Amino acid sequence: MELRNHPPSEPDVPALKARALNLRRKMMGMASGKGEGYIAQGLGIADCLAALYFHEMRHDPANPDWDGRDRFLLSTGHYSIAMYAVLAEAGYLDDGELPTYGLNGSALPMSTFDETVGVEIVGGSLGHGLGQAVGMAMGLRLDNSSARVFCEFSDGELDEGSTWEAAMGAATFKCDKLVALIDCNGIQADGPVTVAIEPVADKMRAFGFETYEINGNDMAALVEALAACREANGKPKAIVLRTTPGFGIPTIMARERAHFVRVGNDEWDSLIEELERENA
Repeated sequence: MELRNHPPSEPDVPALKARALNLRRKMMGMASGKGEGYIAQGLGIADCLAALYFHEMRHDPANPDWDGRDRFLLSTGHYSIAMYAVLAEAGYLDDGELPTYGLNGSALPMSTFDETVGVEIVGGSLGHGLGQAVGMAMGLRLDNSSARVFCEFSDGELDEGSTWEAAMGAATFKCDKLVALIDCNGIQADGPVTVAIEPVADKMRAFGFETYEINGNDMAALVEALAACREANGKPKAIVLRTTPGFGIPTIMARERAHFVRVGNDEWDSLIEELERENA
């Protein structure tokens, strides 16, 4: 079977930045008028998702269950606003569904369900994503598949022992088609990360991962790190992403408590204008 969306030799960084901006526009539209939501994390992870879905991953929106697809696992399920934005941008979801985000009865809840097309796992019960990714990577290897597994999880999930158990398993079983994407945005539910988890990159290396640490809002750095993770060398890979919650909208970036942002109905229009002004 022909590979879908195989990474080109030269990334089009300006085009990927434009995709990331489109994701941020979609997210702002999804959250607008609801008064609150996980918008800051979505804005922060948008660059990574754009690099994955429009450059690095092999996938086919016309055939979402294609066996040869690369898998993306969103462990931090409350980032679903970003997941739905990229799935709509890539053609898995209809843009017309996005305004239902977070509403009662919607197919787009505030934490991802695997019934949603393009979503691989149920996210939101934190600390489970990497373990599922290790199992997927091992299963795909048994099937002689060349598919890769990309797993996003947060710095807050490094509080969970299950994450470190999974990391040991990934190295032990030489899951070299697994890429851990660790969103280190420095926040948990009620403020800054409270457990001493640093140095994250050094710890991942000590657990057997080939590890890169980058600015997760720098598109050129993202595509370079993702390219370095393609090597099948017997080691799982990790990219420590230093992202900024609310990236692209300074007013949200400046908020001290950015985990679950509360925005007045009268603020949305000005924030959307700010996004366009900052990215003009």
